[in-house]
Parts: sequence; structure tokens; C-alpha cells
Amino acid sequence: MKSLVVKRSVVIAGHRTSISLEDAFWQGLKQIATIRKMGLSELISTIDMERRHANLSSAIRLFVLDFHCSAVKSQESKVSSQEPQAPALSTGI
Repeated sequence: MKSLVVKRSVVIAGHRTSISLEDAFWQGLKQIATIRKMGLSELISTIDMERRHANLSSAIRLFVLDFHCSAVKSQESKVSSQEPQAPALSTGI
């Protein structure tokens, strides 16, 4: 069975390194770079500088996951704030 993880070479701070990522995470990373109007290497460098994990590939996966989770929460907040509120019931007292 073919591995879903693909090794890719990138340049970070002038040094070539390889990153092993599943295609879905690579595509998500490219989308985020486009949304932020950043180059892919620039975004990866930012993740590399801010990571708290020893493994860059894992840090990228967590970054992509966090980005999408934040987007979902933001969308849920917008939807819930636009839902009509039920009128308060009058007790007649």
C-alpha cells in the first residue's frame, strides 16, 4: 500500500529541509498561505519560529488543524448570533 505521507523539500531561513506531510495537510497549508497572502516558505518559517514541538511536520499539522478549527468556531459564532431569539414570555403578573 502506498504511503499517504509525502516528503517535500522547502527552504527555511536559507536552509533546505524536508517535511513529511499528508497531501491534505500540504493543501491546507497552501490555502492558508494564499489567504494570508504569504509565500509557502514564509509561512513555514513562521510556524518553525513559533513552534513548541520538536518536529516541524507535527507543528505544521497542528497549525493547519488549529486554523481550520478556529474558522469553524468563528462561523458557528456568526450563525448563532444571527439566529432569531425567542421572545420572552410574559408571566402576566
